Amino acid sequence: MVVDVEQGVVPTARAPEITSAITPAITPEITGSTPRREWPSPYALSPSSMGAFTTCPLAFRFSYVQRLPEPPSAAASRGTLVHRALERLHDRPATERSIEAALIDLAVAAAELESHPEFAGLELTDDEWGAFIDEAEQHVRRYFELEDPTLVRSIGLELKLEADLGSVRLRGIIDRLDLADDGGLIVTDYKTGSAPSERWEQKSLAGVHLYAVLCEQNFGVRPARVQLLYLSKPEAIVSIPTDSTVRGVEVKSAAVMKAVRTACDRNDFRPRPSNLCDWCSFKEFCPSFGGDPDIAHAVLADRASAAAGRPTLPLGLA
Repeated sequence: MVVDVEQGVVPTARAPEITSAITPAITPEITGSTPRREWPSPYALSPSSMGAFTTCPLAFRFSYVQRLPEPPSAAASRGTLVHRALERLHDRPATERSIEAALIDLAVAAAELESHPEFAGLELTDDEWGAFIDEAEQHVRRYFELEDPTLVRSIGLELKLEADLGSVRLRGIIDRLDLADDGGLIVTDYKTGSAPSERWEQKSLAGVHLYAVLCEQNFGVRPARVQLLYLSKPEAIVSIPTDSTVRGVEVKSAAVMKAVRTACDRNDFRPRPSNLCDWCSFKEFCPSFGGDPDIAHAVLADRASAAAGRPTLPLGLA
């Protein structure tokens, strides 16, 4: 199934609303009290870090400022596995990109990653590992319902790009950059999670529109198309980058970076409780649930030491 989305994510005329939607929720009040510390601001923003900050500034602090470890997730690890299998598939000559080849690539990717901490930390039983691989195989098979890989001309796989947009450094990793028959560029991003409802399709495209900006900044060419391939449904969501979407990326990234720097300078990362909290790795340290953010590093360092068989330190010294 292919869904065409109306051009444009954030019209220029509505740009001020982006700032107002972000800043009030996370800009700290001036209380006159001296903050306990200042945090260094991240030097760049990515689609994932921008999404994390606008979803919950405190979770952003844990993940992107303090860079605290998170326990492995079966869903995230399965996504890593499927991405690696499809990367291997598109590294083959076009005529060799069959379902059988893709399943071989999946098996090789699983062997490559099985000992990686992200996968070993899942601590799956043999039966659970089998179910894990079976679900990954379903995603790979569904990919072939979305496009014929023998017709794809990929010119970049897991492509890392960075660029300055105004005062903000942006970065991202593009799953696949393709060359269309007419010479235009196509940005493709695989998704192994659930496809969004029609109401949230535009929001889901924010990341690939940022990738389109990175391509234009690095190669001097604006991609002709960006697409999300949801492998669980399967469904493709397609959009065309425009001046409006570029402006939207510029305005939103500037607003988010300004808010991030303010939060870092004032040590004010406020939690934003939502239905996503039950899946947050740092929920126990969130003040909305009776936790203390300032002990998160010490507690997690102590747990890592214990897991590795190293001596643990008193809480205040970790």
